[in-house]
Amino acid sequence: MASFGRPPNRLRGEVSARIDGESRILCLTLGALAELEGAYEADGLAGLCARLAAGSFSSTDLIRILAAGLRGGGNVASDEDVAAMSFVGGVPEMARIAAELLVSAFGTGDAPNPPKPHP
Repeated sequence: MASFGRPPNRLRGEVSARIDGESRILCLTLGALAELEGAYEADGLAGLCARLAAGSFSSTDLIRILAAGLRGGGNVASDEDVAAMSFVGGVPEMARIAAELLVSAFGTGDAPNPPKPHP
């Protein structure tokens, strides 16, 4: 897996996480989102958003989101690799990272993503 010695670029939707003792960059790129659409058999981004907003996440959901984010961030990791990875903080930390990825990709609803340019 690739290890990055730089902070995440928040404008690109990047998130950093400590996984298996190494700093990683994760990002839900367009390719990663397309991958998730396929995994969930979602009808486009709206369908993916509806599926993820349903409120109940399984361990498989966490693995899929984190694996797609890792690959989008330039890491080599299969879903099976992610299932075996160690996250300090366990499942709650995995959920926090996944939520941060989703907020970075889709915004919170409070502010436009990307933000509107200033005049």
